[in-house]
Amino acid sequence: MPYVPHTREDVARMLQAIGVPDVEKLLEAIPKSVRRSKPLDLPAGLDEVALAERLEALAARSIGAKLSFLGAGAYDHLVHPVVDQLLARSEILTPYTPYQPEASQGTLQAVFEFQTMVAELFGLEVANASLYDGPSAAAEAVLMCRRLAKRERILVSAALPPQVKRTIRTYTSSGAPELVEEIPYVPAAGAADLGALRARLGPDVAAVLLGYPNYFGVPEDLEAAARLCCDAGAYLASYTPDPFALGVLRPPGAANVAVAVGEGQPLGLPMSFGGPGVGLIATRTEFVRQVPGRLAGETVDTRGQRAFVLTLSTREQHIRREKATSNVCTNQGLCALGVTMHLSLIGPGGFRRIAETCHARARALAARLAALPGVHLAFAAPYFHEFVLRHDGGKLATAAAKLERDGILLGVPLAPDFPELDGAFLVTVTERTRPADGERLADALRAALA
Repeated sequence: MPYVPHTREDVARMLQAIGVPDVEKLLEAIPKSVRRSKPLDLPAGLDEVALAERLEALAARSIGAKLSFLGAGAYDHLVHPVVDQLLARSEILTPYTPYQPEASQGTLQAVFEFQTMVAELFGLEVANASLYDGPSAAAEAVLMCRRLAKRERILVSAALPPQVKRTIRTYTSSGAPELVEEIPYVPAAGAADLGALRARLGPDVAAVLLGYPNYFGVPEDLEAAARLCCDAGAYLASYTPDPFALGVLRPPGAANVAVAVGEGQPLGLPMSFGGPGVGLIATRTEFVRQVPGRLAGETVDTRGQRAFVLTLSTREQHIRREKATSNVCTNQGLCALGVTMHLSLIGPGGFRRIAETCHARARALAARLAALPGVHLAFAAPYFHEFVLRHDGGKLATAAAKLERDGILLGVPLAPDFPELDGAFLVTVTERTRPADGERLADALRAALA
């Protein structure tokens, strides 16, 4: 939204309207001891041309653009240029919670469309009006399963993104954090050990959370896990870090999950140094009363015309605290609207083409890198657009440092969160990764390992 400062005439008219002689009169209530006695030491203002030159000079001092294969939860997908332009419009940028439907039909319809798209993506019947981000959506999902099962224990895959596991432990830390337990992954496959899951499922387990795909890029076997959960009376939830994976994978709803969650940042939001994201959550109609946050619904007004309203609000500010499902406050409304715009613009066909492009380019790069001497994939398993790379001699970390000096980021080192994968890197490819980029990485890595 353009910023246009008030002129002296604007300020004078506003002061006259409220009957105050000057701005200082408005500050009388603030003790002089805590007020600044002299103006800020700021340089004089610049005209537009001089300001642009100043910013360009500052930008030139920054680290140059790198060829990046980073991912691990924040993905460099193309954002349709129309999205930024539309989100900057004041009527879209400024609205808050649509409590008054008669004045909020545009916002409510946008939320309704967002919910519809999320439900379709996950293959489930109901989606809410968004949550803060993917990890908080995962935490809300397991708490929702607790309410449904009336049990306490939570089993999470060790192969989930570390930030997801940490957020779940934070959300449950005020109760009994020891009731959150990790299921190990099979070292050769990078997927949850279903034998260990079977052994740990008991009458006190409420929720099982698996990645789809997981942190290593491997899609978990949701159908097999769902059967185990069903037999034990527990509820299965899935976490999808990049929803574009659902362009080539079966939706979680087809695997009989109770709740599907994910991170919406890849669907039309820039990475922005780590945020903001937008949490996605979908479930079955029978569980709708346990969904956190709010739902927008469609109805007809007094004239019989299509209209939208907040159908369900389960915040503790809206209903009795003992009946509330969550204290989540305002959702990521602007981000959710950006996602809705982007998905509308690319359409189902474009969505699938992007997913197929990501997968095909990831497979091509993985094959090229695995052909280098000593380099191999860490797991013998399918993957979407992320894969784990290792070197027989443990030289990847040293090679990655050399590549970074040349402007190439190999991937995310896994050792800090997975010590058993010391020397392994998570490499990510999106539709923005050109074949030439893969060739450059392979050539540079070959030279760095020599």
